[in-house]
Amino acid sequence: MSMEPKMRLLAVLLAFTAFGVHAADDIALTIEGHRFTPSRIEIPAGQKVRLMVENRDATPEEFDSSDLRIEKVIPGKSKAPIFVGPLKAGEYKFMGEFNASTAQGVIVAK
Repeated sequence: MSMEPKMRLLAVLLAFTAFGVHAADDIALTIEGHRFTPSRIEIPAGQKVRLMVENRDATPEEFDSSDLRIEKVIPGKSKAPIFVGPLKAGEYKFMGEFNASTAQGVIVAK
């Protein structure tokens, strides 16, 4: 590999690092016993984040938030990403549509 392609590759890798594109920045959210854990998630205002939602229950659950305008079904025993933001400072409620009485949570952007 000549020097120019190596420099391009290095520039791309640095750009990804600068914008926080790596799995360590994921925020873990678990569904178990028809409840979200943690039920309160704090994120930086003005930044896009990725929630990695793991549904440990055997049944599907829908991550639903009218505040965030997000609806996503997470099949039982599976994981799925949900991208949130960038958000203004404030609180944004979410729930599990299929178990609304127990699956409740809030995202707090600070």
